[in-house]
Amino acid sequence: MGKIIALANQKGGVGKTTTTINLAASLATLEKRVLVVDADPQANASSGLGVDIKQSEYTIYECIIDRTDVRKAIHDTEIESLKVISSHINLVGAEIEMLNLKNREKILKEVLEPLKSQYDYILIDCSPSLGLITINALTAADSVIIPVQAEYFALEGISKLLNTIKIIKSKLNPTLEIEGFLLTMYDSRLRQANQIYDEVKKHFQELVFKTVIQRNVKLSEAPSYGLPTILYDAESTGAKNHLSLAKELISKNKNK
Repeated sequence: MGKIIALANQKGGVGKTTTTINLAASLATLEKRVLVVDADPQANASSGLGVDIKQSEYTIYECIIDRTDVRKAIHDTEIESLKVISSHINLVGAEIEMLNLKNREKILKEVLEPLKSQYDYILIDCSPSLGLITINALTAADSVIIPVQAEYFALEGISKLLNTIKIIKSKLNPTLEIEGFLLTMYDSRLRQANQIYDEVKKHFQELVFKTVIQRNVKLSEAPSYGLPTILYDAESTGAKNHLSLAKELISKNKNK
């Protein structure tokens, strides 16, 4: 049975999509069957993995709103064991369309249920908001990875997200766990980055991944070629960091 992991933080620009793309590619390189579900209307995870969103007849939007068979929305990528369900700008309006639907918080869970046995990991890239689609993602997920940018305002807003997770646990998804806090855009030369790391570690202790994602030019270049960094430049710091994160995630789940 696969594990569904949501990557969420309502603060934008924390490296959430970059982490989703590169963690997925690294897990697939380590011979895991991986599916990325792009639940962000900006669809950056889709294009970053080489999916031409203009050519996508079916996306996560049709699966949620029209209940289209989810298998029709799955795209191949450059890595054989890595697949994507792409997003669409229509997802912006989906939250309003969903308001009248029955069990509206659990639609994505129902959509993904038949796929769980076919993948080792299903990663959901959430939009930078705590709207209904993100609530759907957290209700469908077994756990959540929270990327935290190594900068001064990083811890602002985390309490809001933790509060949302708490409400979802009590009302919609009692088994939801925090997989871990992941420090992103880390520059060890900056004293502030080290202070943020210490702060996050002090607050969340064992829940912080040992791996940190360092600032790296290749990480920001790769998506424009529709490639994960591991295919763009396997020797880059960004590729190595995410491979290390994937190994840490696998061993963490092996011991459960």
